[in-house]
Amino acid sequence: MADENDFHSGEIAAQERWQTTHIWDKARRTRLLMDHIPESFHERIENAPFFFLATSDNNGACDCSFKGGGPGIIQIIDQTRLAFPDFDGNGAFMSLGNILENPHVGMLFIDFTDGARLRVNGRASVHDDGAVKALFPDQPRVILVEIEQVVPNCAAHVPRLVPVAE
Repeated sequence: MADENDFHSGEIAAQERWQTTHIWDKARRTRLLMDHIPESFHERIENAPFFFLATSDNNGACDCSFKGGGPGIIQIIDQTRLAFPDFDGNGAFMSLGNILENPHVGMLFIDFTDGARLRVNGRASVHDDGAVKALFPDQPRVILVEIEQVVPNCAAHVPRLVPVAE
């Protein structure tokens, strides 16, 4: 659960500068900053057809990529671990290369039908064999994320989109 050190000094400075420290009292931090994925979110995440993955190299240069594949692209192992496959693409391995240098990742899930958003931050590792790889046996590699922070976001400002019938 959340504790007194949920925000780093830059976040605290921004909250003080723009007068939002009162919004983030202990009760709200405890409710909205979690170190696991609550059971109530599991089905939504496992049915997500895509998500966005943020990575950075060991110098802090960032990359954000779209990760698609349809429902089932995420497998929740337990409340503190999830996995997803790495599909063969253009062979640049920008996300995976960053993970190999710096395991910190951010994942953003957005449901454009109702505006629900969920951020998952953690430490990732790449598996091309073993038990984690076996979760997606037909894929060349699997990424395991050890969850450090889960932050649900409000639906404000998320456009509602209607899926096109195929």
